[in-house]
Amino acid sequence: MFKFLKRLRGQEVDASSPVVDSQPSTVIEVLPGLDLPSQAPASSEPEVETGTAATLAKSDTSIDKKEISEPALVSVELPKRSLGTGIRSLFSDSMDIDQLEDILILADFGVETAEEIAAELRREANRQGLTTDPELRLLLKDLLAKRLSRNDSALNLDDGTLPYVILVVGVNGAGKTTTIGKLARWLKDGDWEVVLGAADTYRAGAVDQLETWAKRADSPIVKPVKEGADPASVAYQTVEMAIRTQADIAIIDTAGRLQNKKDLMDELGKIRRAVEKQAKISEVLLVIDATNGQNAMSQARAFTEVAEVTGIVMTKLDGTAKGGILYSLQKELNLPIKLVGVGEQINDFAFFSPEEFAKGLVAKK
Repeated sequence: MFKFLKRLRGQEVDASSPVVDSQPSTVIEVLPGLDLPSQAPASSEPEVETGTAATLAKSDTSIDKKEISEPALVSVELPKRSLGTGIRSLFSDSMDIDQLEDILILADFGVETAEEIAAELRREANRQGLTTDPELRLLLKDLLAKRLSRNDSALNLDDGTLPYVILVVGVNGAGKTTTIGKLARWLKDGDWEVVLGAADTYRAGAVDQLETWAKRADSPIVKPVKEGADPASVAYQTVEMAIRTQADIAIIDTAGRLQNKKDLMDELGKIRRAVEKQAKISEVLLVIDATNGQNAMSQARAFTEVAEVTGIVMTKLDGTAKGGILYSLQKELNLPIKLVGVGEQINDFAFFSPEEFAKGLVAKK
C-alpha cells in the first residue's frame, strides 16, 4: 500500500463510520472579474459581504507564512479499498484459449497486444502443462498483471511540500466531479484536510454538483458567484484558502470542453499560472470513462496534448466489458493508471491494482 506525507493531526478517523450529508465547513464564493495578483502573494483572510450577495476571499492584510506554526509531517496510508469484485470479467463461460485473441480484441486491448498475450499464454501453458480452466485463468491473470504493472502509479503526495495541489481534467460526463468527491471523502477518512475548488465555471450545474460532493466529503469549497466566472480566480482562491487553513490538499475541478483545444489550453494554462503563484501542482489527473472504449483513447490523446497530465483515473469500469482500454491507455500514452472507480457510491473508488484488475478480468462469474 502506498504511503504519503501529510500534516500530523491529533485525531484518528474511523473509515468505517457512516457518511452523512453534512454541510461543508466553509464556502467561499469568488466574484467574476477578480484580478489575480501579478506576483506571489501572502495568504489573506476572507472579507465577507452581508446580505444575499456572495462572499469574496480578498484582503490587503498579509500573513507571513513564517509566522504560521507548521504541524509536523507524518507518513500515512489511506484506508484500504478493494474493487476486484466490481471489474467485469472477460468471460461469460469457461475460458477457451482458441478464442482468447478475439476476446481480448473485443475488450479493447488492441490487435497487436491481443496477439502477444494469446501467444504467450499458449507458450506458457504448453511449457507448464496447464490445461484446466482454473489453471489457464490463473496463468492469464499473472500475464495481465505483469503487463499492467508500473512503478509510478502512486499519487504524488510524498514530498512534504504542502498543500498538494491536484488539477482534475476530462470531458464533461466522464465522472470528473464525482471522482473529486470520492477522492476527497477517501482522504478525509484518512484524516487529511482537503479544500475543493469549483473552477469548471461554464458548465451548467457543475458548481452545484461539486458543492453536493463537498457536503458528502465534509470539505470546504471555493466556488464562483455565477456561471462564467474566471476559472483561474477560483483556482487561485482555492490554493490561498488551503494555505491559510493549513489544509493538506487542494483539489480543483476544471473545464471539460474539447470543442476548441486552443481555448482549453489557454484556460488550463491560466489556471496553472494562478496556482503556481502560491504552490506547485502535484498532479494533473485525467478522468476517462471506461465505457467509451476507443473514444476514450482519442479524448485522452487530446487532453495529454494540452494539460500536462501526470496520471489517469478510470471510471465506470463496472459498466463495460472493454476494460482492456485501460491497458491500451497506459501503453500508448505512457501514463500510469492511478485511480479507478466502479460505481456511484462514495466508497466505490480505489488505487489501481494490476493484480486485482487482472483477477477481475479473468474471474468466473
